Amino acid sequence: MSQPQRNTLEGKVALVAGATRGAGRGIAVELGAAGATVYVTGRSTRAKRSEYDRPETVEDTADLVTAAGGRGVAVPTDHLVPSEVEALVARIAREQGRLDVLVNDIWGGETLFEWDSPVWEHDLDKGLRLLRLAVETHAITSHHALPLLLRNPGGLVVEMTDGTAEYNRDTYRVSFFYDLAKSSVLRMAFALGHELGPRGATAVALTPGWLRSEMMLDNFGVTEENWRDALERVPHFGISETPFYVGRAVAALAADPDVARWNGDSLSSGRLAQVYGFTDRDGSRPDAWRYMVEVQDVGGAADATGYR
Repeated sequence: MSQPQRNTLEGKVALVAGATRGAGRGIAVELGAAGATVYVTGRSTRAKRSEYDRPETVEDTADLVTAAGGRGVAVPTDHLVPSEVEALVARIAREQGRLDVLVNDIWGGETLFEWDSPVWEHDLDKGLRLLRLAVETHAITSHHALPLLLRNPGGLVVEMTDGTAEYNRDTYRVSFFYDLAKSSVLRMAFALGHELGPRGATAVALTPGWLRSEMMLDNFGVTEENWRDALERVPHFGISETPFYVGRAVAALAADPDVARWNGDSLSSGRLAQVYGFTDRDGSRPDAWRYMVEVQDVGGAADATGYR
């Protein structure tokens, strides 16, 4: 399948925590395209922006989910505030009586990490804030949401991170705080796999490749329509993918009756595309993490041939 089959998730309820933009938005939209009811959360609303001060809002994401064929429900939520998360889950329980898919995609750290800055030079407040946003939020959300998810067998938890367990094991990622945050989320999925597996649910860690998020496109001064213009400046950007590619990965996992085979595993959008047969919106199948190892990290010339 090049894209999620319509109605494969009809009757299913998903919560995408951190769905205002980027991978979270792509995941929410593709779950909607497969027929799910998707609760989407974030701190940027039409009434108030977060400290990112960007135009994307959680209400916009919900509208995109509905336009894709599902039902999008926007619930502004700060996942660092346990009472707000508890109220969110209570609302889902009250309105739906079930939760089939939980995607922990809360991040919020783009403006907080410092490239190649050792821990003693990195701004401490920013580093600790990054850890709270990237790790503590996931724990709070799982604590409150998993009892509802476990009401019915077959539930799926997706912990979104950056990098596979194999890649991050051998590669220093950006800085002490960034590296720790992303590795922690990988370990969360492993731990949740042990706790959920015997109870009839599945947990995985999932990473996109080089993501053409709204912020990334803006940073390169391009749009989704002319993104290849950025290759003159950053040639390896040719391996990049849209947020909808990893969204299709989540939709495929959620529709797989044998999803438990992945329990506790670390997965990537590129790897799952080979298994489930979906493509990105342009019909390609980028395999960014294989490209990183075999081309970019060894100093090879930028050439995505054979990797997408």
